[in-house]
Amino acid sequence: MPKLSVNVDHVATVRQARKGFEPDPVTAASLAELAGADGIIAHLREDRRHIQDRDIHLLRQVVTSKFNLEMAATEEMIRIAVELKPDLVTLVPEKREELTTEGGLDVRSRLEYIREVISRLKAGAVRVSLFVDPTPEQVAAAREVGADLVELHTGTYAEAQGEDEARRRFEELVTSACEARGYGLGVAVGHGLTYRNVKRFRGVAEIEEYSIGHSIVSRAVLVGMKQAVREMIRLING
Repeated sequence: MPKLSVNVDHVATVRQARKGFEPDPVTAASLAELAGADGIIAHLREDRRHIQDRDIHLLRQVVTSKFNLEMAATEEMIRIAVELKPDLVTLVPEKREELTTEGGLDVRSRLEYIREVISRLKAGAVRVSLFVDPTPEQVAAAREVGADLVELHTGTYAEAQGEDEARRRFEELVTSACEARGYGLGVAVGHGLTYRNVKRFRGVAEIEEYSIGHSIVSRAVLVGMKQAVREMIRLING
Protein backbone atom coordinates (compact mmCIF):
# COMPACT_ATOMS: atom_id res chain seq x y z
CA MET A 1 0.00 0.00 0.00
CA PRO A 2 1.35 3.47 -0.84
CA LYS A 3 2.13 5.78 2.05
CA LEU A 4 1.11 9.38 2.67
CA SER A 5 3.38 11.99 4.23
CA VAL A 6 1.72 15.28 5.12
CA ASN A 7 3.59 18.56 4.77
CA VAL A 8 2.61 21.00 7.52
CA ASP A 9 4.43 24.06 6.13
CA HIS A 10 1.26 25.95 5.27
CA VAL A 11 -0.20 25.53 8.71
CA ALA A 12 2.83 27.54 9.76
CA THR A 13 2.20 29.97 6.89
CA VAL A 14 -1.17 30.90 8.42
CA ARG A 15 0.40 31.27 11.84
CA GLN A 16 3.20 33.50 10.56
CA ALA A 17 0.68 35.83 8.90
CA ARG A 18 0.11 37.19 12.42
CA LYS A 19 3.48 36.16 13.92
CA GLY A 20 1.51 34.46 16.66
CA PHE A 21 1.07 31.01 18.13
CA GLU A 22 -1.75 29.45 16.14
CA PRO A 23 -2.47 27.39 14.22
CA ASP A 24 0.33 25.17 15.48
CA PRO A 25 1.97 22.91 12.85
CA VAL A 26 3.02 20.51 15.60
CA THR A 27 -0.59 19.99 16.65
CA ALA A 28 -1.55 19.61 13.00
CA ALA A 29 1.12 16.93 12.60
CA SER A 30 -0.24 14.97 15.54
CA LEU A 31 -3.77 15.12 14.12
CA ALA A 32 -2.50 13.97 10.72
CA GLU A 33 -0.80 10.99 12.33
CA LEU A 34 -3.95 10.12 14.29
CA ALA A 35 -5.82 10.11 10.96
CA GLY A 36 -3.36 7.60 9.50
CA ALA A 37 -0.56 9.64 7.91
CA ASP A 38 2.64 7.64 7.54
CA GLY A 39 4.93 10.63 7.86
CA ILE A 40 5.23 14.36 8.50
CA ILE A 41 7.21 16.82 6.37
CA ALA A 42 8.45 20.30 7.24
CA HIS A 43 10.67 22.58 5.15
CA LEU A 44 12.97 24.80 7.18
CA ARG A 45 13.78 27.62 4.78
CA GLU A 46 16.73 29.96 5.05
CA ASP A 47 14.39 32.94 5.50
CA ARG A 48 12.17 31.08 8.02
CA ARG A 49 9.07 32.24 6.17
CA HIS A 50 6.86 29.54 7.68
CA ILE A 51 8.42 26.66 9.64
CA GLN A 52 10.59 27.89 12.52
CA ASP A 53 13.48 26.22 14.37
CA ARG A 54 11.19 25.66 17.33
CA ASP A 55 8.83 23.68 15.09
CA ILE A 56 11.37 21.20 13.82
CA HIS A 57 12.70 20.47 17.30
CA LEU A 58 9.20 19.83 18.62
CA LEU A 59 8.26 17.79 15.56
CA ARG A 60 11.32 15.61 16.07
CA GLN A 61 10.10 14.86 19.59
CA VAL A 62 6.41 14.49 18.80
CA VAL A 63 6.23 12.70 15.44
CA THR A 64 5.91 8.96 15.95
CA SER A 65 5.82 7.90 12.30
CA LYS A 66 8.53 9.40 10.07
CA PHE A 67 9.80 12.96 10.23
CA ASN A 68 11.12 14.26 6.91
CA LEU A 69 13.05 17.54 7.05
CA GLU A 70 13.14 19.36 3.72
CA MET A 71 16.06 21.74 3.35
CA ALA A 72 18.54 23.36 1.02
CA ALA A 73 22.04 21.91 0.84
CA THR A 74 23.67 24.73 2.83
CA GLU A 75 26.16 24.62 5.68
CA GLU A 76 23.60 25.94 8.16
CA MET A 77 21.03 23.31 7.23
CA ILE A 78 23.53 20.45 7.19
CA ARG A 79 24.57 21.37 10.73
CA ILE A 80 20.95 21.54 11.88
CA ALA A 81 20.10 18.19 10.28
CA VAL A 82 23.07 16.38 11.78
CA GLU A 83 22.17 17.71 15.24
CA LEU A 84 18.44 17.05 14.86
CA LYS A 85 18.72 13.63 13.20
CA PRO A 86 15.34 13.49 11.44
CA ASP A 87 14.28 10.15 10.00
CA LEU A 88 14.86 11.54 6.52
CA VAL A 89 16.28 14.67 4.92
CA THR A 90 15.02 15.75 1.51
CA LEU A 91 17.38 18.12 -0.29
CA VAL A 92 15.50 20.70 -2.34
CA PRO A 93 16.46 23.79 -4.34
CA GLU A 94 15.62 27.09 -2.70
CA LYS A 95 15.31 30.68 -3.88
CA ARG A 96 14.27 33.54 -1.63
CA GLU A 97 11.94 35.10 -4.21
CA GLU A 98 9.90 31.95 -4.97
CA LEU A 99 6.50 31.38 -3.38
CA THR A 100 7.13 27.64 -3.24
CA THR A 101 9.70 25.27 -4.66
CA GLU A 102 9.60 25.75 -8.42
CA GLY A 103 11.48 22.72 -9.69
CA GLY A 104 13.74 19.84 -8.86
CA LEU A 105 17.29 19.95 -7.60
CA ASP A 106 19.80 19.97 -10.45
CA VAL A 107 21.92 17.10 -9.18
CA ARG A 108 23.67 16.50 -12.49
CA SER A 109 25.36 19.92 -12.51
CA ARG A 110 26.48 19.64 -8.86
CA LEU A 111 27.49 16.00 -8.56
CA GLU A 112 30.54 16.40 -6.36
CA TYR A 113 28.97 18.89 -3.98
CA ILE A 114 25.73 16.90 -3.53
CA ARG A 115 27.76 13.73 -3.05
CA GLU A 116 29.74 15.43 -0.29
CA VAL A 117 26.58 16.72 1.41
CA ILE A 118 24.97 13.29 1.32
CA SER A 119 28.14 11.72 2.73
CA ARG A 120 28.12 14.18 5.64
CA LEU A 121 24.45 13.57 6.38
CA LYS A 122 24.85 9.81 6.26
CA ALA A 123 27.86 10.06 8.56
CA GLY A 124 25.43 11.73 10.96
CA ALA A 125 23.06 8.74 10.64
CA VAL A 126 20.55 10.57 8.42
CA ARG A 127 18.96 9.01 5.34
CA VAL A 128 18.73 11.28 2.29
CA SER A 129 16.18 11.85 -0.46
CA LEU A 130 16.62 14.18 -3.42
CA PHE A 131 13.75 16.21 -4.86
CA VAL A 132 14.36 15.94 -8.61
CA ASP A 133 12.62 16.50 -11.91
CA PRO A 134 11.40 13.29 -13.59
CA THR A 135 14.17 12.98 -16.16
CA PRO A 136 16.59 10.09 -16.81
CA GLU A 137 19.58 12.39 -16.20
CA GLN A 138 18.48 13.55 -12.75
CA VAL A 139 17.35 10.11 -11.58
CA ALA A 140 20.66 8.56 -12.67
CA ALA A 141 22.56 11.39 -10.97
CA ALA A 142 20.67 10.72 -7.72
CA ARG A 143 21.94 7.16 -7.79
CA GLU A 144 25.51 8.32 -8.55
CA VAL A 145 25.70 10.62 -5.54
CA GLY A 146 24.42 7.99 -3.12
CA ALA A 147 20.85 9.07 -2.36
CA ASP A 148 18.58 6.59 -0.62
CA LEU A 149 15.42 7.87 -2.29
CA VAL A 150 14.14 10.31 -4.87
CA GLU A 151 11.04 12.45 -4.65
CA LEU A 152 9.88 13.11 -8.20
CA HIS A 153 8.67 16.65 -8.83
CA THR A 154 5.04 16.49 -9.96
CA GLY A 155 4.65 20.24 -10.50
CA THR A 156 4.70 20.14 -14.30
CA TYR A 157 2.06 17.39 -14.22
CA ALA A 158 -0.09 19.36 -11.78
CA GLU A 159 0.16 22.50 -13.93
CA ALA A 160 -0.44 20.75 -17.26
CA GLN A 161 -2.72 22.56 -19.70
CA GLY A 162 -5.12 20.00 -21.07
CA GLU A 163 -5.44 16.23 -20.95
CA ASP A 164 -2.78 15.46 -23.55
CA GLU A 165 -0.09 17.32 -21.66
CA ALA A 166 -1.22 15.85 -18.34
CA ARG A 167 -0.97 12.33 -19.78
CA ARG A 168 2.47 13.00 -21.21
CA ARG A 169 3.74 14.45 -17.93
CA PHE A 170 2.28 11.51 -16.04
CA GLU A 171 4.03 9.05 -18.33
CA GLU A 172 7.33 10.85 -17.68
CA LEU A 173 6.78 10.40 -13.95
CA VAL A 174 5.99 6.69 -14.30
CA THR A 175 9.05 6.14 -16.48
CA SER A 176 11.28 7.92 -13.97
CA ALA A 177 9.75 5.98 -11.08
CA CYS A 178 10.53 2.71 -12.87
CA GLU A 179 14.10 3.85 -13.55
CA ALA A 180 14.60 4.86 -9.93
CA ARG A 181 13.31 1.54 -8.65
CA GLY A 182 15.61 -0.21 -11.09
CA TYR A 183 18.53 1.59 -9.47
CA GLY A 184 17.38 0.45 -6.04
CA LEU A 185 16.13 3.88 -4.98
CA GLY A 186 12.98 4.47 -2.99
CA VAL A 187 10.40 6.57 -4.85
CA ALA A 188 8.09 9.31 -3.63
CA VAL A 189 6.17 11.91 -5.63
CA GLY A 190 5.11 15.37 -4.62
CA HIS A 191 4.37 19.02 -5.39
CA GLY A 192 1.01 20.32 -6.56
CA LEU A 193 -0.83 17.05 -5.98
CA THR A 194 -4.51 17.50 -5.15
CA TYR A 195 -7.59 15.42 -4.39
CA ARG A 196 -8.34 15.44 -8.11
CA ASN A 197 -5.06 14.93 -9.92
CA VAL A 198 -3.68 12.29 -7.54
CA LYS A 199 -6.23 9.73 -8.75
CA ARG A 200 -4.28 9.06 -11.94
CA PHE A 201 -1.46 7.50 -9.90
CA ARG A 202 -3.56 4.66 -8.52
CA GLY A 203 -1.95 1.32 -9.22
CA VAL A 204 1.54 2.63 -10.03
CA ALA A 205 3.37 0.12 -7.87
CA GLU A 206 6.77 1.82 -8.19
CA ILE A 207 5.54 4.85 -6.23
CA GLU A 208 5.90 4.10 -2.55
CA GLU A 209 4.92 7.43 -1.04
CA TYR A 210 2.99 10.62 -1.72
CA SER A 211 4.18 13.91 -0.23
CA ILE A 212 1.25 16.31 -0.07
CA GLY A 213 0.81 19.53 1.87
CA HIS A 214 -1.01 22.51 0.44
CA SER A 215 -4.06 20.63 -0.81
CA ILE A 216 -4.53 18.78 2.49
CA VAL A 217 -4.08 21.93 4.59
CA SER A 218 -6.52 23.80 2.33
CA ARG A 219 -9.08 21.03 2.74
CA ALA A 220 -8.45 20.89 6.48
CA VAL A 221 -9.48 24.55 6.83
CA LEU A 222 -12.97 23.44 5.79
CA VAL A 223 -13.36 19.91 7.17
CA GLY A 224 -10.60 19.48 9.76
CA MET A 225 -7.17 17.85 9.52
CA LYS A 226 -8.26 14.33 10.39
CA GLN A 227 -10.96 14.17 7.73
CA ALA A 228 -8.73 15.83 5.13
CA VAL A 229 -5.98 13.26 5.69
CA ARG A 230 -8.39 10.31 5.71
CA GLU A 231 -9.91 11.44 2.42
CA MET A 232 -6.48 11.64 0.78
CA ILE A 233 -5.49 8.23 2.10
CA ARG A 234 -8.62 6.74 0.57
CA LEU A 235 -7.80 8.35 -2.77
CA ILE A 236 -4.20 7.14 -3.01
CA ASN A 237 -5.23 3.65 -1.93
CA GLY A 238 -8.03 3.53 -4.49
